[in-house]
Amino acid sequence: MTFLASKAQLRASFLRWALFLVPLTVLLGFLAGQLGGPNTAWFQGLTKPSIFPPPAAFGIVWTILYIMIGLSAALIASAWGARGRGIALILFAVHFILNLSWTPTFFGAQNIMGGLVVIGLVAFTLLIVIWAFWRVRKLAALLLVPYLVWVLFATALNYQFLVENPDGGDQNASGAAQRIEL
Repeated sequence: MTFLASKAQLRASFLRWALFLVPLTVLLGFLAGQLGGPNTAWFQGLTKPSIFPPPAAFGIVWTILYIMIGLSAALIASAWGARGRGIALILFAVHFILNLSWTPTFFGAQNIMGGLVVIGLVAFTLLIVIWAFWRVRKLAALLLVPYLVWVLFATALNYQFLVENPDGGDQNASGAAQRIEL
């Protein structure tokens, strides 16, 4: 025998990983989204950039992207014995933690600048993950390209929120005192 596993065994390994990682990725994305969201008075009070898409687009796009991310990670996880597999998965885990931290930073902490720093790190680490995935399985890297495009758009959008709301959305940042009469 000149092979370690048959094509059927490799497909079964991918399917097992996909059945685990796709729902896990979607679930973690959903849970991170619960740590803050656009329904707060703070976000509603922000000036929205002209490139801000309809709010319904975010749920649709992120669901599709999280499925693609999960499939991509499953391709790498199922690449038993491939050179670089372990480091690619570690880089992905670090990157994904950063991805999940953006929502609590931007929406939860109501920190536009912090969100910009986090999304910048997400974009940077995603480029590294794509490079690492490419070395293991090219298809896994290609599945992340739409995600990269969306992250770059999200970075530009986050920057535009900062430009449009230099006070961070604090309506009382002008220094004006609020007068309350009893």
